[in-house]
Amino acid sequence: MQGRLSPLVGDRIQAFPARHWRREFPRAAALGLCRMEWTLDHDGLRENPLLTLGGQAEIDRLADRHGLSVTSVTGDFVMQAPFFKVDGMARQARLDDLARVVEACLTMDVACLVVPLVDDGSPAGPGEQDLVVEALTRLMAQWRDEPFRLLFESDLPPDRLRGFMRRFPDRGFGINLDIGNSAALGYAPAHEVAALGPFIHNVHVKDRLRGGTTVPLGHGAADFPAVFAALRRNGYDGAFILQTARAADGDHAGAIARYRDQVRAWLMEAG
Repeated sequence: MQGRLSPLVGDRIQAFPARHWRREFPRAAALGLCRMEWTLDHDGLRENPLLTLGGQAEIDRLADRHGLSVTSVTGDFVMQAPFFKVDGMARQARLDDLARVVEACLTMDVACLVVPLVDDGSPAGPGEQDLVVEALTRLMAQWRDEPFRLLFESDLPPDRLRGFMRRFPDRGFGINLDIGNSAALGYAPAHEVAALGPFIHNVHVKDRLRGGTTVPLGHGAADFPAVFAALRRNGYDGAFILQTARAADGDHAGAIARYRDQVRAWLMEAG
């Protein structure tokens, strides 16, 4: 996850590293990583390099030089300023921003945009869910013929989330499975993956305490061997994005290296 190889932005565990984003390409390559999930915040969204012509060209140059592809984007801007919690011109302005981001993803050959419907960005009841379904189904005209998906990250229980996903077209939408969030909510890995398997197209690797915050991998409630085994049984073949706890000592590269090795070991164990 972009930003995990940069100093913290304020006290935020995740934010676009405006001062350090270029340096993350060689740092990630040195760790043998081949994918980066870009981060988009509401503040400064339109100035983010992913949305500017000059920034896109620079991202392409850095990606080619260091053998690192930006294959997904996490749209924290939707969670920070949900379009379905305002109306009128304010809603349209937020949807216009979302359309700009989708267009940038298509231009940059990004495969998926993660839309976090969690925390302050969680739809409150059926009415707001209806707004999400209506607006995003209409927005799909942008990528109807492209190999691109909007992926929802949600705190809905697995069976309810499956019902929500069935309201969208078969193509163009899916789920981002966040292992830590699911563990914090107490969802059983085997049941969750079995219920949502066909919809899962991206995985965030994170650990959290039950009902609590993000902690280093292996120190929380997530049962990683069980999750990876369930994903394997369901034929998952997508990315595993390290959306992990930050290093308390500031050695963020060292922490990512440890997490990389832990995840590889669990994946080997799962076959």
